[in-house]
Amino acid sequence: MGYGETLRAYIEATNTHQFDEVSKLLAPNAIYWFTGTSCTTLDEIRAYFENAWETVKEEVYRAENVDWIAVDERQAVCTYSYHWEGYVRGNHVSGQGRATNVFVKDNEGAWKLIHEHLSLSE
Repeated sequence: MGYGETLRAYIEATNTHQFDEVSKLLAPNAIYWFTGTSCTTLDEIRAYFENAWETVKEEVYRAENVDWIAVDERQAVCTYSYHWEGYVRGNHVSGQGRATNVFVKDNEGAWKLIHEHLSLSE
C-alpha cells in the first residue's frame, strides 16, 4: 500500500471509531498536535481519539484538497482540509480545520503515520 492509500486507510480506520484499527497505521513513536494539546505516546493518542468518539457520536471525518508537499522513498508529507460532523447530546454539530500528516516507511516497507497536526479553521 502506497502513502496515498495509507492516508485513505487512515481516514477509513478513524471512521470505524475503533482505535485498534487506527493504531495499525501508526508508527510506534507517533506524535499528534491538536489545538490545545499534544499526544506523544500511543496511549495518549488512544485516549484522545476515544474521548472524541465518546463526545461526538456517529462522527464522520473526511479529508479534502489533499496536497502531497514532500515525497521521497522513505517519507511523505501532505496537507489537507479536514471536516467532521456528528452528534453532541443529540444535536448535529460539525467543524473543519487544516491538517498536516507525515508518513514514514517502516522496516517492512509499510507506510505509517508518524505525525499529525490539526488546527481549527476560523
